[in-house]
Formats: sequence, C-alpha cells, structure tokens
Amino acid sequence: MSFTLNDFDYHLPEELIAQKPAEPRDHSRLLVYNRETGEIRDDYFYNIGNHLPEGTSLVVNNSKVEKCRLLFNEGKVEVFVTKAVNDRVVEAMVRPGKRFKVGKETELADGVTAKTVQIAEDGIRTIELSHPLDDPKLEPYKYTPFPPYIERDESLSDRYQTVFAKDLGSKAAPTAGLHFTPELLQKLENRGIQKKEVTLHVGLGTFAPVKTDKIEEHIMHSEWFQITGEQAEALNNSKSITAVGTTCVRVLESAPKVKGQFQASSGDTDIFIMPGYTFRSVDHLITNFHLPKSTLLMLISAFAGFDEVKKIYEHAIAEKYRFYSFGDAMLIL
Repeated sequence: MSFTLNDFDYHLPEELIAQKPAEPRDHSRLLVYNRETGEIRDDYFYNIGNHLPEGTSLVVNNSKVEKCRLLFNEGKVEVFVTKAVNDRVVEAMVRPGKRFKVGKETELADGVTAKTVQIAEDGIRTIELSHPLDDPKLEPYKYTPFPPYIERDESLSDRYQTVFAKDLGSKAAPTAGLHFTPELLQKLENRGIQKKEVTLHVGLGTFAPVKTDKIEEHIMHSEWFQITGEQAEALNNSKSITAVGTTCVRVLESAPKVKGQFQASSGDTDIFIMPGYTFRSVDHLITNFHLPKSTLLMLISAFAGFDEVKKIYEHAIAEKYRFYSFGDAMLIL
C-alpha cells in the first residue's frame, strides 16, 4: 500500500501544544498501546515500570543539545549554526539575509564580525567568524534552539536536556528522554531494567517538512550516530530492546549487525522508516506525540500500524494529552 502526505495529516487544537514541560519530569502522562491486543491504557510516566517487559533494556540517546542559536542586536540579527566546520568557520541559517552577502563582513556585537564566504542553494551561509565559537565574548549571545512551536524561554533550557545528556552535538532534544528522572531510572534498574546508551546528534532536518505528495519520494536528512564497542556489547546482552525515542530507532535500525549481533559503528544515517518497513532491532518504543505530516509520525505508523496510530492519536486528542517536544509520552509494546 502506498501513502500520500495527506494520509499523515490530522487536526490538533492549538491548546494541546505543550509550551512548558511537566513538573517534575516524570509526571507527564503516558499512553500505553499494546500491539497484540490493540488495548489503549492511560497512565503517568512515573508508572512506566509497571508496563515495560521484564528485563528489557532501555536504549537512550545521550546526545546533548548545544546552544547553537546566536542572537544579536536584541534579537534582530540571528545566526543559527547548523554545522561547525572548525572553531571559526560555520555553516548557518541567518536573518536578515540581506546583511550576509558573499564577501561582506557583518558587525555582530562587541567587536565580533562575520564574513560570508559562500551561500548554498538552500540559503545556508558559510561564515567565517572573527572569534572562535567558544570565545567568552560570544557566550551572552548563545541561546537554546527551542522548536518553532515553543515560545522561547531561556529559563527552560535545562529542561530541554535529558538527565543523561553528555555528548554535545544536537540542534534539538531527543524528546522522549525528557520524561526520565535519575530516581525513576534507579527504580527501573532495581527492577532489572537497565539503561543503555547510544549517540545520535539530532539535526535541524528533524523539523524539515515533507514536500512530496508521494512520501517515498521524500529525500531524508542525514544525522551522525555512534555505537561504541562497549555499547554494542551491552546491546547484544539485552533480553529485549525498548528504544527511547525515534532517534534511537534510527541508530538501532541503521547500525550494522553480524549474525544478529550489533557491531561498533559510527557515521551518517539517512534511513527513512515508513509504513511497510520491517524492524530488525527494536522491540518496543517510547515516544512523544509528533507533528502532522512529519517523518517521525511516519516512523511511528510503521512501528504500530497506520490505522492503529490514527486511533491512538484520536484517543490522545480526545483525552487532551499534551503534544510535541514538551508534551506527554506513549509506550508502544
């Protein structure tokens, strides 16, 4: 069966877009869906241990969100760093574009300048900064890259990091992991449910809209991932795997296996998981509620079933679950 982009559309009342996270983290709501029985249950995230299979491994993404949004002149000038080529040369989205023309040196603030070296077809600038990115002069201008549907509130920057974030490199948070607290992780470990880590640096492509009517014609963005030898060994000793978020699914389904065993690996993945995909590594999935027409919603539909996800989302909207990055979670068994 082939799908069109409109198949993944749905109406979400604006008031269900979460602007602030639950407090504490694990007091978000949890929708539990059982693929075998079709049953939907409503609960809270702090009770997730009651639903997870005995001895499963929680695979989390340990990537940390970097403050890659630079705002100058009271927010009128923006340099959003998408890639650091080296400590002074970056690729960035900028506004206003007219201030960043090839060969032009732009005054940013406090003696910091930016020279535009190149402009790509998609508008991304290659910029040479007068100061290294980690220069203390730039610190006051760095902000957390909250998604466009969240009102910017820098006091929430710590809440846009998971408690296990340590490997700096993401442009957006792996949001399924935001619900965990150290105390909850300890409770789960006491029940034989261990946390195991992988890394995928979330890129801005995660927000890129699908523009093709036939979804299989969409060109998927690539993101860098890594599984170390130690992490591969830990994964191979798992009774079953519960992926915490779509980023972990991308890693686990992209990583090479030899005779069913994970291998140490790193590189870019542009895997596009849509209905019809056969999963080879992920048994269960924890995820948030995703945007209409997004590749993340397509991935969830591949895992739980297209018609089933329609029903799940209808239930979540009727029960007023909170959606998107700071919203509630679902567990697909």
